[in-house]
Amino acid sequence: MENFVFSMNATIPVFLVIVIGYFLRKKGMVNEEYVDISNKILFHISMPASLFQDISNANINEVLDVKMLAFCMIVSSISFFCIWGGAKLFIKDKEIIGAFVQASFRSSAAIMGISFVKNMYGDLGMTPLMIIGCVPLFNAYSVILLSIEGKGRKGIQFKEILMGIVKNPIIIGILLGLIGSVSGFNKYSPVILNKTIDNIAVLTSPLALLSIGAGFKGKEALAKMKPTVVATFIKLVALPAIFIPIAILLGFRNQDLVALLIMTGAPTTVSCFIMAKSMNNDEILSGSVIVLSTILSSFTITFSIYLLKILGYI
Repeated sequence: MENFVFSMNATIPVFLVIVIGYFLRKKGMVNEEYVDISNKILFHISMPASLFQDISNANINEVLDVKMLAFCMIVSSISFFCIWGGAKLFIKDKEIIGAFVQASFRSSAAIMGISFVKNMYGDLGMTPLMIIGCVPLFNAYSVILLSIEGKGRKGIQFKEILMGIVKNPIIIGILLGLIGSVSGFNKYSPVILNKTIDNIAVLTSPLALLSIGAGFKGKEALAKMKPTVVATFIKLVALPAIFIPIAILLGFRNQDLVALLIMTGAPTTVSCFIMAKSMNNDEILSGSVIVLSTILSSFTITFSIYLLKILGYI
């Protein structure tokens, strides 16, 4: 019951902020221009700052575990390419493939992972390494995917994709975060600079959630309910059902196993909406999956934690 209450406390407030954004749009307090401006701020400023902060705070020199790092990278890569291949085969509406694949494989690993593991164990264990192992790949793969599958794309433009990766503010934030993690940036940088970055980074979640709610189009979202349900099932059920037993066989336990559960089974991250809208993909489908996966994750994650506990793995 305690884990259920914690899961509800972690997910329902997220959903409620989305609802507030939706009603603000309905009341005319915000409009489409607000959503576009917010998205630009998120994509170019606050999200890169947030990723830099999360990764640079994870001291890779202290938590380095090759087995954990390799598992996170391999699982992220297998998930991405298998879902993308399946989507190319089975989805008829080719314009939703980018948004569908991104929403199906990319979880809110950093925020949810830190929250759950710290709440349950008091220390983060290998959670920072999980973030380093999967978050950079989540973002790099998303740039490649959305560059290729964006609306109106004709073929693979390798130069355009490469420049998209090099110039992408989110990728830049991740690379700087990795440099900061290795160099111990936060220990030696001025307090004023750290607090400025913190103040910018803290905007990411509330601003993104309000934008999702304000940009949520009910009738259009209902028309995309089938891919929304399928993507949510893959994100919350299929991926953890496949990879968590493998993690157990490989010997992962306690904090490490919970971190991997969050990596594979946490709800779709709000970053999907931001990047889909910024890179001319289907933000309506992205927002729908975020809303549904956020609601249902309180039940799926709670059940998964309960099952792992009674089996003695955490």
